[in-house]
Amino acid sequence: MPIDVTAARAATPGCQDLIHLNNAGAALPTYDVLTTQIDYLQLEARIGGYEAYTHEQARIDQIRPTIARLIGADPSGDEVALTVNNTAAFDLFLYSWAISPAHAPDPGGRILTTETEYGANFVAYLQLARRFGIEVEVVPSNDHGEIDLNALEASIRRTDVGPVTLIALNHIPTNSGLINPAAGVGAIAREYGITYLLDACQSAGQVPLDVDELGCDALTAAGRKFLRGPRGTGFLYVRASILPSIEPIMLDHSSAEWLEPDHYEIDPTARRFEQWERNHAALLGLGHAVQEALDHGLDAIATRVQGLAETLRGRLANDVPQATVRDLGRERCGIVTFSLDGADLSAVHAALRDAGINVSIVPPASALIDTRKRDLPPMIRASVHYYNTEAEIDQLITELLRLR
Repeated sequence: MPIDVTAARAATPGCQDLIHLNNAGAALPTYDVLTTQIDYLQLEARIGGYEAYTHEQARIDQIRPTIARLIGADPSGDEVALTVNNTAAFDLFLYSWAISPAHAPDPGGRILTTETEYGANFVAYLQLARRFGIEVEVVPSNDHGEIDLNALEASIRRTDVGPVTLIALNHIPTNSGLINPAAGVGAIAREYGITYLLDACQSAGQVPLDVDELGCDALTAAGRKFLRGPRGTGFLYVRASILPSIEPIMLDHSSAEWLEPDHYEIDPTARRFEQWERNHAALLGLGHAVQEALDHGLDAIATRVQGLAETLRGRLANDVPQATVRDLGRERCGIVTFSLDGADLSAVHAALRDAGINVSIVPPASALIDTRKRDLPPMIRASVHYYNTEAEIDQLITELLRLR
């Protein structure tokens, strides 16, 4: 069923005052997501923080199963850990994998990633390379800008270098509009028995996700982007079959049980990656936002978002002479990146903000390899969501033409 855009906008306070085209940065929450957090904070203020948790524990315990439904994980939620953001989730798995005896890479072992990899992820790979002597290898893109599956398999099969111990990549890059063939990567990873970590930061809440179809061993996401949840929230999925072999890089008395003065046991579920202190108000907001996405339906969301994005790309290409759309991919998402010939993008960004239109500027270091390979100039990123409208796209085009 198509999304009721009028109802979605009425449920979103930010839609009343501005045109928000920065959903890949932080999407607008609904009134209900906002009041869910406020109500919990007020409860804490009235009865105390520990007591508020006890009062609402049943609702808090449903957050992980709700996220599990979003990604097709075990319905119990035992494969889901709650985190403070996507990078924390990604690094929790990555660094834990690196120190776990069953997975710790030998010097010369390789991590494979993409040309479009996000800066935060790549810096972490480089630190692991320094610490453990492993190699970070960038798999070439195909003619559409996506990770080349043939090149990926060829790299795995190489015998003149160390073995591939991890495949790690983003599902949707921050800057190029494409959707990587993550399920194809998963099929190859399974065939060769290689651990596969997928960053779904930009895809969760924007496109359907199923961890079995994707074939990933771990998946991470943020609450604040297309899920429309609060900042300071995220999650980590770890497949049950690999969970026992991943020892968390840090523990506390909630992720492990202290049984004897010299003995502890790690939680058998993904809660082994959590810490005791959490922002329960924000996490309840995340759970509500995920449920709203499920209620709308991820297929309906994807159809709406991708349709709006293609409309925007067409308008930029046909109606704004100084604009060059820089997006790639056979399947494209709601992230639209474009350059403006001869324009001061900082001034354009500020002028659009003054006109009530939110966009963002893509810094080169967010995807440095892709930026340098394509010799990309500074770009504006306009990222649409299902509550955006064609009229808002018209207004963006009008403002860009006015700023010529």
